Amino acid sequence: MKLTFLIFIPLILFVSSCNNEESSAEFTGAENEVKLINLNPGHFHAGLIHLHNYPQIDPIVRVYAPEGSELDSYLSMVNRFNTRDDNPTNWDPEVYTGDDYLSRMLEEQSGNVMVVAGNNARKIEYINSAIENGINVLSDKPMIINPDQFSTLKQTLETADAQGLVLNDMMTERHEITSILQKELSHIPELFGELLPGSPDNPSIIKESVHFFYKTVAGETLIRPSWFFDVNQQGEAIVDVTTHLVDLTLWQAFPEEPIDYQNPDDGVEVVSARVWDTDLTRSQFELITTEENFPDYLMSDVVEDSVLKVSANGEFVFKTRGVHAKVSAQWGFTNPDGGDTHYSIMKGSLADLVIYQDVDQDFVATLYVEPTEEADHENFESILQNALESLEGQYSGLTAEETELGWKINIPSEYIETHEEHFTRVTERYLNTLINGVLPEWERTNLETKYYLTTQAFSMSR
Repeated sequence: MKLTFLIFIPLILFVSSCNNEESSAEFTGAENEVKLINLNPGHFHAGLIHLHNYPQIDPIVRVYAPEGSELDSYLSMVNRFNTRDDNPTNWDPEVYTGDDYLSRMLEEQSGNVMVVAGNNARKIEYINSAIENGINVLSDKPMIINPDQFSTLKQTLETADAQGLVLNDMMTERHEITSILQKELSHIPELFGELLPGSPDNPSIIKESVHFFYKTVAGETLIRPSWFFDVNQQGEAIVDVTTHLVDLTLWQAFPEEPIDYQNPDDGVEVVSARVWDTDLTRSQFELITTEENFPDYLMSDVVEDSVLKVSANGEFVFKTRGVHAKVSAQWGFTNPDGGDTHYSIMKGSLADLVIYQDVDQDFVATLYVEPTEEADHENFESILQNALESLEGQYSGLTAEETELGWKINIPSEYIETHEEHFTRVTERYLNTLINGVLPEWERTNLETKYYLTTQAFSMSR
């Protein structure tokens, strides 16, 4: 991998002016017309954008960041992709390092799309600065981590709309095949019936995600920065992982329908919310971060000088168009049995659609269909088969087999991708959106509603 460390001189006005025109130009899908900027890549998601090359994206990526291990980890990941035996990439990072990385990026405007994935404390500042300077943005989630930032996000989205810029976040879970099929089957009334309204104590949609601090990503042990455990920099789980879960709920239950938190007819409301801690010992913290001691900014959360209390867990119930949903995000140290776990259910009048990802599924997300008491049990197998055949045009080869957990949906391997590959799908979709020049109405509306819900839940959890 070629690394070019740039030395900048004051004669930048002409370059900036030229590149500003480029950043506001319409996109056509032409080769190399997208010029990437990766700003302060402190999270491994910033590197996963480079898992593959894309014809529309110039392989030269401009990187602006402070010096340190986070930048080193990002460059190391890009180098692994460039040098792998199978389908190597050819990314060429041009790196500027310095504490003035943000102002330097804005002065140079050396690209027309900014990727940001890292410390969340200043993320909305980064996003707003890029949009105000005519640069499109693809952001990792969450864009904001507390209610005070919501008005800035709202204004930034309005500025993007006015300037014809595309601002969106990386919703990778929409590309998980079990989530896709759960969505599709929930809209086949002969099989699913109607989505039940549920109640605060018995929601009709439940999504629970359990993650672990110590794990492997892209074949390497993941080293997390110390700030990942500071809620003022990373954010609490109730405004972080739940972003995905709220997004999936709206996307599945109300496909391509704008849900506006300001519209009384949509009835968007947080019903209840709570948060709780995960304990990490000093030795566990060192294993995750390679740091021997807790930094000063975490000491207020350390008890008995040896246990860090991380506000890493949160859940809330919300209501939309009369449908109650619960989202829950939890973090532990590590899972001795395997990896992250996931549970998702959509309750219908005739069938429940359930995704399990746990030890019994070898930690592979697996979709089951469970008929309710109201279902036609005598003919349920044929009803399910007809439902799967109706999806043949998009997803061929789906079959079902009866198990103790219900009817298991067998999905051909060509539709099953890793979490890392989902970032490729997100990037491809974003490139298509650039050509269209605008987010679809439903996605633009729901983007704002999603962060309204997470930040309202944060407030209620207090």
